[in-house]
Order: sequence, then C-alpha cells, then structure tokens
Amino acid sequence: MKDTFFGRLTEDVDSYMVRDPAARSRIEVILCYSGYHAILFYRFANLAWRRKFYLIGRLISNLGRFITGIEIHPGAEIGQRFFIDHGMGVVVGETSEVGDDVTLYQGVTLGGTSLERGKRHPTIGDGVIIGSGAQVLGPLNVGSGARIGANAVVLQDVPQGATMVGIPAKIVMGRDKALENEFCAYGTPVDDLPDPIARSFESLRHQLNILGERVIKLETELANNNAEIENEEKNKISRSGN
Repeated sequence: MKDTFFGRLTEDVDSYMVRDPAARSRIEVILCYSGYHAILFYRFANLAWRRKFYLIGRLISNLGRFITGIEIHPGAEIGQRFFIDHGMGVVVGETSEVGDDVTLYQGVTLGGTSLERGKRHPTIGDGVIIGSGAQVLGPLNVGSGARIGANAVVLQDVPQGATMVGIPAKIVMGRDKALENEFCAYGTPVDDLPDPIARSFESLRHQLNILGERVIKLETELANNNAEIENEEKNKISRSGN
C-alpha cells in the first residue's frame, strides 16, 4: 500500500506522528497541520502535473499556497515521509528533488539562481534536515543525512552527513561527528556544535601568540647585536688610546 498514491499520504501522516511530539493523533495531523495540508495539495498537484495537466496542477498548487502559506511547485519531485514543521513561507522550486524522510522548517527556500530552463534547483538527499529561514540555492547537491542550520545560505554542494551554518554556509561538523541516525531539530545539534566565530577568534589568538613570541625573539637578538657592537666600539677606543 505504501507504494501507492494514498499509501504515501498515509506515510506523510505517520512522519508527523514520529517527528512532532505535539501531535497527539493522526486525525489531529490531518485536520490541523498546515504542513501536512501543503503536502496533500502537492501530491494531487504533482499527480496532475505528471499526467501533463499542467494548468490543473498549478491551480491546485496555488490553492494550497493560498490556504497554507507554503509554496511547492507541482513539478518538484518529493519522496516519502516528507515533513514540514510550522511551514509558513516555505518555497520549493520546480526542479527541486527531495529524497525520503526530509524535514523542512518555516521559511526554508529551495530556490534557483538561473533564469534558464532546465535543472536550476537543489537536490536534497534522504534524511536531510533544513532549519528555519535557511536558503539552499542553485542546482547543488545536499548529501544524505546532512544538517542545514537556521538562516544558513547554502551555495555549494554539501557532503553526506555534514552540518552547515552561516552566510555563506560552512561546514562546522563533519560526517564522523554528525548524528546521522538521530533527529536533529532545526538542523542544529545542541551539543558540541563548534562556534565558527569563537573558532576564528581562537585562531587569531593563536597567531598573535606566535607573532608575540617572534617579536620577543627578534628584540632579544637585536639587543644582543647592539651589545656586541657597543663592546667592539669600546675595544676600538681602548686600543686607539693605547
């Protein structure tokens, strides 16, 4: 059943039960969750789109956007158990490809950076979590299990299992440390997450220490050289006096 159209809708409901502790029942998800409503509209719009009923697909999509505040183009390819939490302001572009078990929070954009037709939106691997306000732009690839922190702007490929934060986004946690098999709210681990600003200051402090030691060494060498020159001058004066 889960490979059928309605089977996917059932799995989408189940994803909310698993990933949202506030969800008390499946009927609550179906009636009260705008993220699920957006996915529901998308599934029907995409069904029409794949059957080449493009106008109907866009009409269903626009109706879903009007009701939920979430815009998913009917041409996007989205896998199973897609989860949109809160959801307002989410945008998923036409050529986006989204894998299974992906989580998006409010304000996320899977956008394009080109006006040309063809592949211009991101490809998101399985199990990716993208935090609120994050922008993933262009035909780049986000590896499975990756985490995109809140408000990050991703402009390059993301390795599998990496955690990205910042503008533009940089890797702050590699695959060996990322919690690939654990759910990570808002794409940002709360424990042991390196602070890129603190790391930059630590690097500057280390460089300043090295420079300080070098200056002290040069000053010592200069003082020794001056002392040797003074001694030579004194010896010359002493010999000339004799």
